[in-house]
Amino acid sequence: MRVGIVVFPGSNCDRDLEVAFRAAGADVTMIWHKETSLPKGLDMIGVPGGFSFGDYLRCGAIAAQSPICRAVVDHAAAGGYVLGVCNGFQVLTETGLLPGALLRNANLKFVCKDIPLKVATADSAYTAGYETGQEIMVPIAHHDGNYIADEETIAGLKAEDRIAFTYGDNPNGSMADIAGILSKNRRVLGMMPHPERAVDGKHGGTDGQALFRAVVGAMQHA
Repeated sequence: MRVGIVVFPGSNCDRDLEVAFRAAGADVTMIWHKETSLPKGLDMIGVPGGFSFGDYLRCGAIAAQSPICRAVVDHAAAGGYVLGVCNGFQVLTETGLLPGALLRNANLKFVCKDIPLKVATADSAYTAGYETGQEIMVPIAHHDGNYIADEETIAGLKAEDRIAFTYGDNPNGSMADIAGILSKNRRVLGMMPHPERAVDGKHGGTDGQALFRAVVGAMQHA
């Protein structure tokens, strides 16, 4: 399986994402945001966390206009897989690949801690390594993680089983406790928590391993 990880000015979790995918058996290529096309043969694109372009204007808004993002949108439209974590989730909403928006945390403070997540669905390549309803511990680190969408969108996400993860202890005010959502074809996942920071026991936990193993395994057997 071949993964491409997009790097923007201000990305700071790109290497963590690379390590997590490599540990799961993927071949990883780093892609600078000014590239206009993706390397051939990629199965998945990773959009990492961080503070792309210093979070100016709106988190993820400037990054979403980078040349490479047009190729990422085309990759998703052709049925390719895309994982956006934290700032990456913000970028995916700004490109329109996922609905809704990530706004300032309800308490107006940056939050950085391990937090319990509930696996809301195991019916995706990303979450197949978990059981629906399973609780896992994954770090968060964000200032703008408050997921907001209109009532019709929230109802649709619930009805279509597209909520991937919910917070056990909502740290940011997200509607319906949403921590991560899937696209209609279930091949694009955006999530605010950082599974790539939960793959090494020396760092405090390994609950993120199952996500990377599951999606790499799904690609290898496709």
